[in-house]
Amino acid sequence: MGSDTAPPSDVPPPDRKVLREAALAHLARFSTTRQGLEQVLLRRIARWERSALKAGAEQEDVRATAAALRPVVETVADDMIRLGAVDDAAFAQARARRLVRSGRSGRAVQAHLAARGVEADVREAALQEVVEGFSPAEVELSSALVLARKRRLGPFAGMPSLRPPRASAAKEEEGGRGLSPEEAEERRAMGILARAGFGRDVAQRVLEMDPAEAQEWMERLRAES
Repeated sequence: MGSDTAPPSDVPPPDRKVLREAALAHLARFSTTRQGLEQVLLRRIARWERSALKAGAEQEDVRATAAALRPVVETVADDMIRLGAVDDAAFAQARARRLVRSGRSGRAVQAHLAARGVEADVREAALQEVVEGFSPAEVELSSALVLARKRRLGPFAGMPSLRPPRASAAKEEEGGRGLSPEEAEERRAMGILARAGFGRDVAQRVLEMDPAEAQEWMERLRAES
């Protein structure tokens, strides 16, 4: 942006070159989506706005300059896509793969990707391809088993949990009064899986699964990783 459109202050606004350099610097360190990159650049402009106002520039001039820079952000994002440095589909596939293997449900993966600006059809495609040779139902079951293993639920209940007890554990125990220990544990386990976004049918299958079968699923998932 030329100096004739810049508000009078000692803090020059970021032009296309500066924003492009900022985009490249960010992408050298982080993988992100188009929306994510645009947010990074808009924050850069917002920092300039604060600095310009602090330096004494007129608020109206600063706002006008910032507004004129927003289309530049879109142009820089387009540049990064053409370079292949930003690829929402590749981001979605890599992130979905990581989240599934950490025990996140399909619903949770969808929400995670949507929050980062990934379009619905791209999210769906990423989940379809997340584990080679697995159907979507098998992916969901495997993810639930990963979470069950972390929390020592169902077929993995023989060892201590990998996570400390939550602060609300006492309340859960109070709500389970009158139940047998087995019923109380099943209620707790179902609650954990439900809060993670897994359906009741998937949760029930996981909790009733034989340990040997559960281990086979884990080995299959590792083999496809």
